[in-house]
Amino acid sequence: MAVEELQSIIKRCQILEEQDFKEEDFGLFQLAGQRCIDEGHIDQLLEVIQNEKNKVIIKNMGWNLVGPVVRCLLWNNKEDDKRKYFLMLDLLIKLCNPKELLLGLLELIEEPSGKQISQIILLLLQPLQTVIQKLHSNKAYSVGLALSTIWSQLSLLPVPYSKEQIQTDDYGLCQCCKALIEFMKPFLEEVTDERENSLENEKLKDELLKFCFKSLKCPLLTAQFLEQSEETENDPLRCFASEIIGFLSAIGYPFSKMIFNHGRKKRIWNYLEFEEEEDKQLADSLASLAYLVFVQGISIDQLPMVLSPSYLLQFNMGHIEVFLQRTEESVFSKGLDLLENSLLRIEDNGLLHQYLEIKSFLTVPQGLVKVMTLCPDETLRKKGLAMLQLYINKLDSQGKYTLFRCLLNTSNHSGVEAFIIQNIKNQIDISLKRTHNNKWFTGPQLISLLDLVLFLPEGAETDLLQNSDRIMASLNLLRYLVIKDNEHDNQTGLWTELGKIENNFLKPLHTGLNMSKAHYEAEIKNSQENSQEVQKSKEFCSVTVGGEEIPNMPPEMQLKVLHSALFTFDLIESVLARVEELIEIKTKSTSEENTGIK
Repeated sequence: MAVEELQSIIKRCQILEEQDFKEEDFGLFQLAGQRCIDEGHIDQLLEVIQNEKNKVIIKNMGWNLVGPVVRCLLWNNKEDDKRKYFLMLDLLIKLCNPKELLLGLLELIEEPSGKQISQIILLLLQPLQTVIQKLHSNKAYSVGLALSTIWSQLSLLPVPYSKEQIQTDDYGLCQCCKALIEFMKPFLEEVTDERENSLENEKLKDELLKFCFKSLKCPLLTAQFLEQSEETENDPLRCFASEIIGFLSAIGYPFSKMIFNHGRKKRIWNYLEFEEEEDKQLADSLASLAYLVFVQGISIDQLPMVLSPSYLLQFNMGHIEVFLQRTEESVFSKGLDLLENSLLRIEDNGLLHQYLEIKSFLTVPQGLVKVMTLCPDETLRKKGLAMLQLYINKLDSQGKYTLFRCLLNTSNHSGVEAFIIQNIKNQIDISLKRTHNNKWFTGPQLISLLDLVLFLPEGAETDLLQNSDRIMASLNLLRYLVIKDNEHDNQTGLWTELGKIENNFLKPLHTGLNMSKAHYEAEIKNSQENSQEVQKSKEFCSVTVGGEEIPNMPPEMQLKVLHSALFTFDLIESVLARVEELIEIKTKSTSEENTGIK
């Protein structure tokens, strides 16, 4: 019945001119063709398509059959049927109107979700390439539309991050990336052909450029690559990245050109439309590109050797900042790797303090602090700490001093502040051992820095437990200064400022310790009393510490927490007592010396 319906429509349309086809004819042809496919009349439908007499009909109406044929290819597992469907698809691509085919194919690509996305893209990329190559006008627009549609679908797929996921490629992303390279090659050849230099050619180049940058953002920004010691040619995402960077170079935008244009007001893009897109979207793409070149070493041999390590660090700092602003561990870990790669090129103390006038040179270490304190992955937290230390090591003395002041004012984290204070102590130690003192870590400059260290933010009311790391580091620094710097030398300026330090730090700390210990001892007593009642009722109890309630937990655990706090206070108190004892010994000794001189 379906075959007879189709033959009837064909006979009626054969006697009509192309311009006389009605909308009704299109609908009846599609319906009859669909029924032939549904009822399995594949051979008869093939005969209709292959018949030379039906060439005009198929050219105008055949594209409506592409969707049903593609769906059969995806769901039909019979090899003989699939062979016939492939033949049918090839004939339709060859015979039908390319404009109608283009829209039809793109609609099919937009339809699926999940694992079906890669299946239909892999099936239709070759036909889509053939259709676009048949177009005689607006090829650049068609290529751009196709690449944009494909990228939008691929961006929905999860990016594999482990070796096993890359190898299994469950969602087909890696296969699609490989196929996309082949899809783009004929269009790349067109724009690199020296004989072609038309406006349309320039537009095509621009569309390819946009897709390259989109690909750098997704999937390459979040993609994890196999270790370079392994067979890198077997890493499909790395191969995709290498091809994309090669495409950029081929169409006139090599990475070296981007480096030399870094920081200039004039953009390297030719079209205003792309300039606007660059400002809004391309920061991630450029950061991804920098990582691929410097860390993964893709096309790094094309970089000119004249670039200084400091210039390369300056170039990369903005990209590192972009990485560290992201929340995905797979992304900001790349920022850590790129920072390490850039810093290791620079000698210790060789990074001039003037670089800190560039915004990213201060925002990057602040980003490292966030990684150190907020990242749930311990390995990345430790890497962030190591990178901050490496960055400090590379700065000159004034740069270290400036960075220390910045982080003490902005970190708001006791552990980070303790880390900075330890670094200040190290710099003072280096300075005191030199023949010529470093003015940034002795005298008035140091005293200004110590004002940020040797004080309690809220006086005696400061939460000593929350600030215990910072307080211990401050006391250890003060103890070191008292031991190393004699009152009559006073290289650090400590002894001149001792009265202020006692009033702003030591005395409030004494008061705060007494208050805190009394509070916690009272809480321990209450907890012990509560625990006896809890044992009778077999329920959990709660305790309030510092105005905040400790989450419900067994009484034994609460007592451990409270005793741990008391132990911390005892530790602070013992170091405080030692510091005051050393101050007394030193001042008494100096007083006796002065008396003896008189």
